[in-house]
Amino acid sequence: MSTEEKSAAPRSLAEALRVRDDVSLAALLRSRPDLVTPVPTDLTQLATRAGTRASVVRALERLDRFALQTAEALAVAEDPASYEELLGLMAGDEGDPAVSAALPRAVALLREQALVWGADDRLRLVRTARELLAPSAQHPSPTGLGPTVREATAGMSPGRIQEILAAAGLSSTHDSVSAVTALGGLFTDRTRMAALLDALPGPSREVLERLMWGPPYGQVTHDPAAHLRALLDRGLLLPTAPGTVVLPREVALHLRGGRAHRTTEPVPPPVEAAAAHRPQVVDATAAGQALAALATVEELLKEWDEGGPAVLRAGGLSVRDLKRTAVALDVPEPVAAFWVELAYAAGLIASDGEADERYAATPAYDEWRELPPAERWARLAESWLTATRTPGVVGGRDAKDRTLSALGPNLDRSAAPEVRHRVLALLAGLPEGAAPDAESVLARLRWERPLRGAQQRDQGGQGGQGAQGEEDLRSRLARWTLSEAELLGVTGRGALAAPGRALIGAPEPVHPAAEPEPEGPGDKLPVHHHRTPPVPAPATPAEQAAATAAAARLLAPLFPEPLDHVLLQADLTAVAPGPLERELADVLGVLADVESKGGATVYRFTPGSVRRALDAGQSAADLHAFLARHSRTPVPQPLTYLIDDVARRHGRLRVGAASAYVRCDDDATLDEILADKRAAGLGLRRLAPTVLAAQADPAALLEGLRAMGFAPAAESAAGDVLIARADAHRTPPRAAPQPVPDGPPVPDDTLLTAAVRAIRAGDLASTTPRKPGPGDDAGDGPARSGGELPRTGAAETLATVQAAVLTGEALWIGYVNAEGAASQRLIAPIRVEGGFVTAYDHTADEVRTYPLHRITGVAELADDAG
Repeated sequence: MSTEEKSAAPRSLAEALRVRDDVSLAALLRSRPDLVTPVPTDLTQLATRAGTRASVVRALERLDRFALQTAEALAVAEDPASYEELLGLMAGDEGDPAVSAALPRAVALLREQALVWGADDRLRLVRTARELLAPSAQHPSPTGLGPTVREATAGMSPGRIQEILAAAGLSSTHDSVSAVTALGGLFTDRTRMAALLDALPGPSREVLERLMWGPPYGQVTHDPAAHLRALLDRGLLLPTAPGTVVLPREVALHLRGGRAHRTTEPVPPPVEAAAAHRPQVVDATAAGQALAALATVEELLKEWDEGGPAVLRAGGLSVRDLKRTAVALDVPEPVAAFWVELAYAAGLIASDGEADERYAATPAYDEWRELPPAERWARLAESWLTATRTPGVVGGRDAKDRTLSALGPNLDRSAAPEVRHRVLALLAGLPEGAAPDAESVLARLRWERPLRGAQQRDQGGQGGQGAQGEEDLRSRLARWTLSEAELLGVTGRGALAAPGRALIGAPEPVHPAAEPEPEGPGDKLPVHHHRTPPVPAPATPAEQAAATAAAARLLAPLFPEPLDHVLLQADLTAVAPGPLERELADVLGVLADVESKGGATVYRFTPGSVRRALDAGQSAADLHAFLARHSRTPVPQPLTYLIDDVARRHGRLRVGAASAYVRCDDDATLDEILADKRAAGLGLRRLAPTVLAAQADPAALLEGLRAMGFAPAAESAAGDVLIARADAHRTPPRAAPQPVPDGPPVPDDTLLTAAVRAIRAGDLASTTPRKPGPGDDAGDGPARSGGELPRTGAAETLATVQAAVLTGEALWIGYVNAEGAASQRLIAPIRVEGGFVTAYDHTADEVRTYPLHRITGVAELADDAG
């Protein structure tokens, strides 16, 4: 490199950032959003922030496997390293075409994220990243390499180093530094090193081969065997502590053929298609699942309509209540936890906040029920896609070994939305109608975020997962995503459906030339080794709302039209061959009990269900008319008799408040009640031939008489029959839980443009040369800001600003705003009046007005300032 090139080469990360264009700076801030919060004052502060440990760790966690391997190779290379040296560490002496083709992309990615800086002949890994990735005894490197010869011999006596030189066949030197250099030169010389190793006995070479790929440390006794002594004498093993030896990095690299990693992965593993179905079959299956999802959520909310389970003192559902919910929904407990959490994420259920706190539906649930079915599904799907609450961890243990309960705290996993979106994006990259092999999806995710996956071990969520509990969090999230997407109808038969594709904003699939379409789960698709193009997640709520609306539009035609009829059968059942109209479903849900669900729903009429309809204000005539109007078959005679029989007995007994009383025109019925042993707990006594008084309250009396087989009706103080309606319990208005973000949000284009402009202007203000002021050292030429605000008196400040107005020159000022924050700015004064200076501010790229009393001082720019 020539002298001019060396002087032009950046000497720090800040200088490397300074020569970037605005597009490159914006890409850095977009890929590492923590750097823009708050906006750095200049490029020096940006470089400092980019080198902090927390920021570097976050950036490393988001690298794919090959980019991370590239950074690990740079961490074990000389600093700085040339591109050729890096290529040798990645591809080895024999070379690897795939590595050679992929390495430029990896280096460009590391440069973009400011983890690597410098030209190709002087690549430097930022210091913090080197400290994190370089091998050490406390933190072994994934490369399996140990310390260099220089590092391993740092505490060795000069005499011992000279002995090693002699044993290795090298000439002695006058100092340890040159001796270590000579030994390192031997180990990196392929020809001489091969001759040295050939001279070793077989057992010695076997020891080196065992340590070659790591870990590089081994144990020896105070009197090593001859084959170990041969290695120690020649420096092929170096002592690091009493009884511990290490294989020097240079020796290991020679044995490996120059490779830093045993296996490099320059190409992401393909997502394999396990089965194929016709797209129409996938969409129809997904639509059926979507309808079932809506029915399940409605059934859950119906169960909790009058007030759901109690809220635990620590928050969440008890294990017993979750089991009851699972039985009511006829699903396993983990699936019940999913539906409960989904309704909570969508804002449909919440705690009521009462003294006896319980879960109940929110007012938003009533609004949701009035939406068209496709829009109701889209709201659930969007809530699932963006939620950080993770039902899969329910039943696991938290950091304090407490059970994680549904609707309880500590269920948020900030990586969940990213993993869900990425899994669906990988499915979108397969041919239309193709269901993926789950293991290939997990392998792809581990390649894309290896460090993040390896570090995110989460003890929560192991409940119910069996062997999967040992997987990293991202893998478990991916498995849950595949199963939850199928439950929700985002996928059908494992393949991404058209509404699911629209939900993540994926482009429509390109249909190839007409070919015979595979059908059935057994038909295998060819493995697709292409790299799945990334599908960016919607950046704003408006973009996600648009994608959700598109998904609803695609789903709506797939839903069958709601039916206005049922098929009544002689065995006191009614069959609904499809989804029912809202009014019909609501009335039928009161008049009959759901016996089975599926493609067709079966309702069963019982005395209790008919009495429930009568209690809700319906008369027998109303029920007969309703069934005749909505049945495609004649109303069976047994059902007519059942309704009439229950209606005839309904209301014969009347219960009111005395404590409570029972009156009946038929005194024989009252005699029967008094004689029944089951009435002993009600405290009944006869007040008159047709009246009994009770010590129980009216509600308990009603339930007790119904348990005895009677059908009493409640009456008011005026003696009128009360229509017992089940009042729906609602919480006060509640907002849906907000996702817990995984770090700062990605800035939008407007913020990026403003941030880059502010950083550029601040950097200009902090680096522009200025003339020496009274407090500067004279005789040193033009001064630079050095980050210190200029200090001048009020009179001098005013005079300098007024002179700049006349000459049109720019000034460098220090300014303290109303909040007390100090900054330095480049301004071109326009006018001065009333204690204010109006100037074009190069920092803000606009005309601003500044109070003179807030200007700490001014300085003129040097004559050679750009």
